[in-house]
Amino acid sequence: MDKHSLISISDLSKDEILALLKRAQEFEKNPNQRILAGKVVASLFFEPSTRTRLSFETAVNRLGGRVIGFSDPKSSSQAKGESLKDTIMMVSNYADLIVMRHYLEGAARYANEIASVPIINAGDGSNQHPTQTMLDLYTIYQTQGTLENLTITMVGDLKYGRTVHSLLEAMHHFHPRFKFVACDELRMPEQYKQYCKEWGIDYEETRDFSPEIINQTDILYMTRVQRERFSDLMEYERVKNVYTLTASMLTGCKPNMRVLHPLPRVTEIAQDVDDTPQAYYFEQALNGLYARQALICRALDL
Repeated sequence: MDKHSLISISDLSKDEILALLKRAQEFEKNPNQRILAGKVVASLFFEPSTRTRLSFETAVNRLGGRVIGFSDPKSSSQAKGESLKDTIMMVSNYADLIVMRHYLEGAARYANEIASVPIINAGDGSNQHPTQTMLDLYTIYQTQGTLENLTITMVGDLKYGRTVHSLLEAMHHFHPRFKFVACDELRMPEQYKQYCKEWGIDYEETRDFSPEIINQTDILYMTRVQRERFSDLMEYERVKNVYTLTASMLTGCKPNMRVLHPLPRVTEIAQDVDDTPQAYYFEQALNGLYARQALICRALDL
């Protein structure tokens, strides 16, 4: 594996995470620099994306680099039957860095084994989304002033939600307490609960999205039930609207509590939450620019 690639959030040490957050803070103060002049970044999105793709491309443009690639695999040679291996090897000839999102778990790690340039994983199936995790960590630090000893409540699709899986792994450095709120069909997978046990992380699992849970929380991390992850659409219909956060549910929350969401949202956060001081998901999306600028510079050793 290229030491500058980022496939899983576990590829980063605590010191590396903190250094990236400091770099992101610098980019927030001055996002327009010429650090990437003469560099080409390939943006390969085999799965639909808005925020991740646009924030990466904006990050490259604001740093003076050039972007090539595609946002629809139907417009690439994959539509003609080209293998992922051939696509990655071909694109490696043209770019200094590949940012890749793919619908298959493990695709980014496979790409990194064959590419001659660093790979940044922009999401692989329901597995990992490490760049989202970096912007989440930056947002948590920005709103709480610390990453240490926080209570983080994760709500919704904890089974397929790669953002919560990556965030859980990253937070083990910072002594968190987790509350997992999900219906039985979408519970946090056993491997991540076992991860908590191995690292001595306190967690509570419940189906009840209660005021008591919300009022104990520092970060309320809402997630969308992802239709694209379900092979059984009847199962999706049963669970898609189980949890909805409304403004009235925030009445007794802690002053520092903030609501995060990787977006896009559907029905899990009501529109009236947008006007509360706890809503922070649009600022969170903006932080994706700064976090991804920091990750791009790390990948290119700049």
